[in-house]
Amino acid sequence: MRSLSFFYLQLFVFLISIPSLIAQKPSPNYKLVWSDEFNYQGLPDSTKWSYDVGTGHGGWGNNEQQYYTKDSLSNVKVKNGILIITAQKQMMGDKKYTSARLVTRGKAAWTYGKFEIRAKLPKGLGTWPAIWMLGTNIDSSGIGWPQCGEIDIMEHTGSRATKIDASVHTKNFNWPKNTQKTAATYLTDYADTFHNYQLTWDAQKIIISIDDKPLLTFQNDGTGKNSWPFNDSCYLLLNIAIGGNYAGYDIDEKFLPASMQIDYVRVYQ
Repeated sequence: MRSLSFFYLQLFVFLISIPSLIAQKPSPNYKLVWSDEFNYQGLPDSTKWSYDVGTGHGGWGNNEQQYYTKDSLSNVKVKNGILIITAQKQMMGDKKYTSARLVTRGKAAWTYGKFEIRAKLPKGLGTWPAIWMLGTNIDSSGIGWPQCGEIDIMEHTGSRATKIDASVHTKNFNWPKNTQKTAATYLTDYADTFHNYQLTWDAQKIIISIDDKPLLTFQNDGTGKNSWPFNDSCYLLLNIAIGGNYAGYDIDEKFLPASMQIDYVRVYQ
């Protein structure tokens, strides 16, 4: 009787764990459709990546303090199988800092899939690394941000130490309204260890995970594009900002240069 009771207990534990197991693991039917393994040296592969350059309107809308450069090995390079994006103290334009913002815009974009970016993050007050996606229609007339949709797979700031954020922004849910959908977790080794930052996205939901552990789930509520613009394609962005509304305006320059390291980027559909 004791062994039979133990069997039923184990069966019960397994059955109640099924929903979380399903949420963590993508369908086995996913196939790799795009990747960069960074198995080369020098600048990022120009067939896969382009750049946002300059300061953007109002510091990219966030009052950021960096100037994003293009084709500068001091701000972005591939070395020993790792993509290294570096923010540093360097005057350019009217900014005291330079960095890089890599984008797949014009090179690749996707509607739905599983995205996995293995990364190690920088330390330092004022740093703001991000792994995120924007709707390709952001520059279309009458759309723009946030109606295009934004998926923040990973955001971190030095002012929040070990806190890692994941967020979704749409016309109805966004940070200027303080209605964005956000979740957070804490990683004490974010700067010392590579972690897998993941997005699983289909027509009904977005799941953002770290190391296969779901962090944020955002459901399509069926009310239309103002809440769910994610039936259209998005492109990927990788960058380190310095300062700004989200990171704060205290910048500890002793941490500069500060780098985000990317082991690989993989997209499955």
